[in-house]
Amino acid sequence: MQLRLPPLLGQAISAWARAAALIRERWHHLRQMARVPPPAQDAFMERIRLIERDMGLVVKAVVLGFLVIALFYLNWLGSDLQPRIDAIHQLKIFFVGYVATSIGTGFILWGMHEFSPRVIERVVYIMAILDAALLMLLTYVTGGFDSLVYWMFLGLIVRNAAGIPRADVQVVVNLLTAAAFLLGGFLGESLDQAEYDLTGSIGRGGVTGAASEANPEPALLRLLLLVILTIFCVGIQVLFDRQRRAELAAQEFLAKEHQLQAAGRLAAEIAHQLKNPLAIINNAAWSIQKSAGDIRSVAAEVDIIREEVQKSDRILTDLMGFARLAEGRVERMEIIEEIENAIATVLPEAARFSIKIHRNYSLGLPTLAAQRAHFSEVFVNLLTNAREAMDGRGELFIAATPGPNLSVKVTIRDTGPGIPPAQVAKIFESYFTTKARGTGLGLAIVRHNTELYGGNVTVESTPGKGTTFTITLPARTLLRLQT
Repeated sequence: MQLRLPPLLGQAISAWARAAALIRERWHHLRQMARVPPPAQDAFMERIRLIERDMGLVVKAVVLGFLVIALFYLNWLGSDLQPRIDAIHQLKIFFVGYVATSIGTGFILWGMHEFSPRVIERVVYIMAILDAALLMLLTYVTGGFDSLVYWMFLGLIVRNAAGIPRADVQVVVNLLTAAAFLLGGFLGESLDQAEYDLTGSIGRGGVTGAASEANPEPALLRLLLLVILTIFCVGIQVLFDRQRRAELAAQEFLAKEHQLQAAGRLAAEIAHQLKNPLAIINNAAWSIQKSAGDIRSVAAEVDIIREEVQKSDRILTDLMGFARLAEGRVERMEIIEEIENAIATVLPEAARFSIKIHRNYSLGLPTLAAQRAHFSEVFVNLLTNAREAMDGRGELFIAATPGPNLSVKVTIRDTGPGIPPAQVAKIFESYFTTKARGTGLGLAIVRHNTELYGGNVTVESTPGKGTTFTITLPARTLLRLQT
């Protein structure tokens, strides 16, 4: 018996499903727009050096000096009531530990060239959280939500935005900073309530003496301002980063175009200079052969000369097609799109190969700047080898994931018979082949085109279990002209 839904309920469910799909699509689009790739290590270290070391250490030393005098000498937070005395004592204990930690991290930042970027990165994140904790305790003992320390939270959020290049970490740290203000405000309110229970009146931190009704700005508005500032700062960073990446991409496109044109002209000139002498030698050998007549020894030697000349000419011609540096133009290239185009070329659905393809593509992979034909050859050759190795039936595992330093890592694994260990070291050599009709240039082209853009290709193979090729392609590199 088939269950039928009422028309109105069916329409409502259909509308809800469409709305949910639209929301998911918009959310994914928003995440892609707001995504900021992590900066290169050199840019990250330069930003830390400027914000956290050159400027931040000086400012922190002045602030800490003022707080030391205020807490331990002026006693400006002093109070005769036990709840506030206990709170101030807690603040002093934390402050001593905070000063010791700041001194240690200050030495690390001052000698940051001696440490890895990962260590420096963790130090900056930890100190940002400790800064928020210190402001939280100051808010706790100086009036809660109405404390003037609130304005230091705004400055801390701006400082975090300037000193933390990673947008996702920056958002988390700044939201924790806003939460620290919220917690400090609630603790301050509870401290005021405890004093009120003892005396019947409230003194804000023992400083202002204002009544509890004096609340110049609602706590909710202050918290909202912190959140808005967090979003504004990361939005500005996204815009600036997109502008910076667009400028870098334009510069790379222009530089690669010039390099390709120069390399193409050089290759054409070399080919011209070599082909002419080879043609002269070949003609001279032919004339000698004709003049020698029946002298078989001379004719045999001339045959050898002509055979080697023709072989050299063929190699030179193949290498010209092998490089093809002057063809095409540099353009933006999405690696997943190129992989799918290669799959459609090598394994078209109409051919009905018995090969099951497993795809694992990461979202938000960097866009590469390259000539499309170069990487088309890379993936077509690798997929063709995998198809022929499996004799048209088996499983193919293809993955594209982010690599270190704005690179893309592509792995292609087949379930073929594998490559004998003695041949693994030779498969990238020109004219090395194990196929009856192979040219020996397929994998040589793969290595050449990959290294041309500063990448590398590796192979792992186990006889009887298949072969895995791994290609790493940096998104920020100039062409390597050496061949």
